[in-house]
Amino acid sequence: MNYTAGLMKFVKQFKSSIIMRNLGIILVIIGLILTLVTGFKFFTKEKVVDVGSIEVSADKPHSIVWSPYLGIGIMVIGGIIFVASRSRRL
Repeated sequence: MNYTAGLMKFVKQFKSSIIMRNLGIILVIIGLILTLVTGFKFFTKEKVVDVGSIEVSADKPHSIVWSPYLGIGIMVIGGIIFVASRSRRL
């Protein structure tokens, strides 16, 4: 019984270690993307004039911008999770 419980504990820790390692890698990749691409712009159509059967619309730009420090912070958190998952397995 004791041997089986120890084996199950090892398997559970190993699986959580793999999940945490993968999460760390994913966070590092997301952080790198957020650091390199600091925003994007998209357009929506806005009705300017609507008189009878005549409609005039214009494209209205919208920007979403973030600081590259956000990406660096996410990379650091991902790196910490990755290193912690590797040291936990040993």
